[in-house]
Amino acid sequence: MNFCYRFPVVRGIQAGKIYYIAMVPLKMLGHLFASDEEYVLPEYRAQRRLNEARIPEIKKYILENIESYVFSALAASIDGEFNFIEQDNNGTGILEVSLDARFLINDGQHRKAAIMAALEENSSLENETISVVFYEDQGLARSQQMFTDLNKHALKTSNSLAELYDSRDRLAVATRKVIAEIAFLDTYVDKEKDNLGKYSASLFTLNIFYTANKKILRRKECDENFERFLQEFWSLVVEYMIPWKEMESKELSKKELREQYVASQAVVIQAFGRVGGFLFEHREYALETYLPGITHINWKRSAEEWKRRVIRSNGRMINNAEAIILAGNVIKESMGLPLTEDEQRAEQTHLQH
Repeated sequence: MNFCYRFPVVRGIQAGKIYYIAMVPLKMLGHLFASDEEYVLPEYRAQRRLNEARIPEIKKYILENIESYVFSALAASIDGEFNFIEQDNNGTGILEVSLDARFLINDGQHRKAAIMAALEENSSLENETISVVFYEDQGLARSQQMFTDLNKHALKTSNSLAELYDSRDRLAVATRKVIAEIAFLDTYVDKEKDNLGKYSASLFTLNIFYTANKKILRRKECDENFERFLQEFWSLVVEYMIPWKEMESKELSKKELREQYVASQAVVIQAFGRVGGFLFEHREYALETYLPGITHINWKRSAEEWKRRVIRSNGRMINNAEAIILAGNVIKESMGLPLTEDEQRAEQTHLQH
C-alpha cells in the first residue's frame, strides 16, 4: 500500500477472529470516523441512530473533568485493505490501513461525537488518546451482530451504586455521609440495589434518600450548611418515626413493617423530602420543634388518611408525584406546618374524589 494510515497496535484473538488495539489521538477521530447525516432505515444500519440529546451531557462531563475523565474503548470495523506488520513476534506491530478504507464504529458513536464537540471548545485535549479496537469488516449482518453483542450484555449500574461511588456529585457525597453517620440508616439502607426483595435485610435504598435529598436541596447549593441540615433533619425523622423505633426494639419485625405500615415505603421518604425542602427554605420553623409532630401519625396501611393518597383500592402502593404531595400533606399537618398553594390544590382535588 503506497498511501495508508499506520497505527502501532497490539494484536489479539477472540472467537478465532483477529482484532487490533490502537491508541488514537482524539484529534484524529473526526478524520477516521466521518459523520453520516443521511437517514438510513434501521435494518440497513450497523447500529442505532445518533441521539443528539446525549452529546451535550457527555461533552459537559469531559470539559468539567479535564483531569479525571475516563472512557472505555471504541470498537470499529475496517472496511477495506489493511496489513499487519508484526514486530519481535510478540503480537505488537504496525497496522497499515489503506486511505481508501472506511472505519465503521460498532460501539461508541456517542463518545466519539461528544469528544469532537469537546475539542471544539478545548483544543488542549487534541493530543490525548482513546483506545480503539479494530476488527475486519465482514458485512452489515456481522456489524449489526457486533453492536448487539457489545451492548446486549452490558449491565447498567444501579443508581444506588453510582451514587455510592460518585465523588463529583456533592449531593451524592452528602447523602452517603449522612447515612453513614445515622446508625439506623447505615444499618437499613442498601447501598447497591435500586429494588429490594421482600426478604431483604434492608428497608431502603441509597437512591431513595438521594432523590429525597434532591427535593430538599431543590436548586440551592449543596454546601456545609445544607449537609448540617440534612444531618439534623434525618436524625430527627429517625428519632420520631415510631414504627422504625418499634422495629429496632423488636416490637415489630421487618416483615410486619413492610406489609402493615407505609413508613418504609419510597413514597413516604420522597414526601419527607418535600417537607424537608419546605423546612430548609423556611428556617423559622425549627426542626426540633416541629418534627416531633410526626409521632401523631398513624403509619398503618389500614389508616384512613392513606387511602387513595398512597394506597389504591386494591391495596397496592401509589408512587407518583401526586401521591408524594398528598403524603407530604399528612406529614405537614401532623407537624402544624402550612400547605403551599400546589399542596392545597392537590388536597382539594383529593377530597373531592
